[in-house]
Amino acid sequence: GCVLVVSVIEQLAQWHNSTVKAAVERLCDYIPGKYQIMCHMSCCIDKEMNADVVCHSLRLCKQDPGQPLCHLYSPPKKGKHSSGLFYALAHARPKSQIRSKSFMGFSSVCAFPLLANLCEKIKFVLRNKLPFEDFDGDKFSTFPTLRGYHWRGRDCNDKNTTVYPGRRPDNWDAKSDSNCNGIWGVDPKDGIPYEEKFCKGADSRGVVLLGDSAGAHFHIPPEWMTVTQMSAKSFANLPMAFSDEFDWPQFSEITGFLNSTIGGWTDSLYLRLRKRNRCNHRDLQNISQNVYFPNNIAPYLSFSLARNQLLDNPAIVIYATIGNDVCNGERDTLAHMTTPKEMLSNVVQALRYLDTHLPNGSHVILTGLVDGRFLWDNLHNRYHPLGQLNKDVTYSQVYSFLDCLQVSPCSGWLTPNETLRNLTSERALQLSNVLKEIARSEKFANFDIFYMDFPLRQTAEEWRKMGGEPWQLIEPVDGFHPSQIAAALGTGITWQKALHEWPQVLGKENPFNDQIEAIFKDQGGH
Repeated sequence: GCVLVVSVIEQLAQWHNSTVKAAVERLCDYIPGKYQIMCHMSCCIDKEMNADVVCHSLRLCKQDPGQPLCHLYSPPKKGKHSSGLFYALAHARPKSQIRSKSFMGFSSVCAFPLLANLCEKIKFVLRNKLPFEDFDGDKFSTFPTLRGYHWRGRDCNDKNTTVYPGRRPDNWDAKSDSNCNGIWGVDPKDGIPYEEKFCKGADSRGVVLLGDSAGAHFHIPPEWMTVTQMSAKSFANLPMAFSDEFDWPQFSEITGFLNSTIGGWTDSLYLRLRKRNRCNHRDLQNISQNVYFPNNIAPYLSFSLARNQLLDNPAIVIYATIGNDVCNGERDTLAHMTTPKEMLSNVVQALRYLDTHLPNGSHVILTGLVDGRFLWDNLHNRYHPLGQLNKDVTYSQVYSFLDCLQVSPCSGWLTPNETLRNLTSERALQLSNVLKEIARSEKFANFDIFYMDFPLRQTAEEWRKMGGEPWQLIEPVDGFHPSQIAAALGTGITWQKALHEWPQVLGKENPFNDQIEAIFKDQGGH
């Protein structure tokens, strides 16, 4: 974190030909008030020291005994020698130590008083995967972030636990909207409730994602790190992003429902289901998380999944942990990958839990793991947003830095070691084959089960036809997650496969969609 912030400050000073102090003030003007953590750092940055030297001298970056000295930038040169990082640190520390003491108390973001309360709320949602603001306890919210309606359909009555998206209508919603799809009341022409007229027998269904950080749609805006594009507008979305764990599920491949503000466009399985049947409005849940799922996700489902087997509509559940089982930041990464035997046990346990909670007529789609060799092959020699100004930081350097810090999102794929990349893909294929066999052989009472490969190859081919480059399908800042473009293109590929091979999963097209929309327009869109 320190290296990123100091890099931005030093590049701002360079780009605007200003002092470091002026660059810090400029950055603080850009960033919303309570998030101005780096405003404390102006005393500690020397324009002549690179970010690695600054952060090590402040002791925010440290070297544990027996561990390498981690650095993002090429070490400063000392005469004819390139091993100048130790020399630079030795000369930087005496003048930084006194100034750094006042900063050490704020080595954690959450130590800042203005952010402490928000951090507690975020810790709550990380533990529970549930909305922080949920007054009736039905697992749905009227608040967007902190696992609110960006993640699940928006509640339309947060004081009534029997009113929430996805339930079957109460008495055809003649008097009120019990399932929050906006269709309620009685047609004055014939006295028939609108919900009965338009949604009875319409195969209404919701969509639930059980995913990882790719499903949650992790994204750090590149304009936060690209000084040539930076302005106050760049950071306007920082509070929302922080409260959503730097995820953007509202634009994601499975549950996206808002027009993208982070590039590309939004296309999602939910939006297509809603277009196919307007009665599906708001019936979505994104139960994904950035950190690795534990071996068995069934306990998470027990308090995160919102589906009543007796009262609710069936659901399409997408099980898509496309990298978690092979990705970790461990030095001996292969030893920490899920084995095929563990995969079989974990997934079957989760499916058995779903069978006791999903309404009859539901569907489960198991998505295979991605072949992450695509990342290194298409990014390693390109410049990262932090390196674009001075052409001094490639993705290869970023991957090595994160690996050295033991916080790499995927040590097996984000590495120059081709053998390790191949072994990681080999394990990913083995685990995908386990999922394929589960879909072929396991039977459940309340849902049928299907398998599909993660459509990376088809997505890349589609994007090439549109004139795009493969690297544009990867998030530019983390160099790891699918980008907004990849998410939108992947939706179309998944939908076409379902349409042609499993049409029963998607339900019937509702013949009354146009009438529903016409009534909505007559009522002002409500």
